[in-house]
Amino acid sequence: MATIVAGVPSPTFADWTLADMLEHLGAIPPNRIRMYPFPGTATEKDVLEAERRFGRICELVDGVLVEKTMGYYESRVAVAVSFFLELHLRDKNLGIVLGADGTLKILPDQVRIPDVCFISWERFPNRQLPPEPIPAVAPDLAVEVLSEGNTEGEMERKLRDYFAAGVRLVWYIDPKTRSARVYTAPDHCERVDENGILPGGEVLPGFELPMKDLFAHVEGRHP
Repeated sequence: MATIVAGVPSPTFADWTLADMLEHLGAIPPNRIRMYPFPGTATEKDVLEAERRFGRICELVDGVLVEKTMGYYESRVAVAVSFFLELHLRDKNLGIVLGADGTLKILPDQVRIPDVCFISWERFPNRQLPPEPIPAVAPDLAVEVLSEGNTEGEMERKLRDYFAAGVRLVWYIDPKTRSARVYTAPDHCERVDENGILPGGEVLPGFELPMKDLFAHVEGRHP
């Protein structure tokens, strides 16, 4: 029987076609779907095995291994975002920052890997980092740097999962337009253009990152 995760049925795939599964996952291109283990049967262990044996960074979505997609420029943007977050946290020890291979079990059967994320100390008992390779914790801030391989359906599904898991702030950064979408809820979005500022809000008090400064840093023109 299907269960409900973030308002989306989590299927057994028993009577589904490939088209049904791809639509459920957000119209993700088939070349990003791992066929082993068979879709619907993958586990957290398989996420780790895919990276160890094949060098594939995969998320786990309803028992399906879905490869992450990111180009070199998108990776550079993610590193720059991490840099500015770390600078802010150097003076305000609020938590930690993870990069694009930081696997997190945010919901049952949902392992997500934000391109960048911030997790407050409040989410770690006694401020102790968990020993598990895939800790069961959701970030306070999740950052995704959009690339050509991402679909709108995929990002909408991911957004629902993030907020269902307790994420408080999501940034979707589009390198092509040098803009961002800032979400404080799945249905509440503010657009930030290339002249605007990425806000930390209540999640990162006092944090403000001008988009111009971000992309100047990306391209070696340090502000």
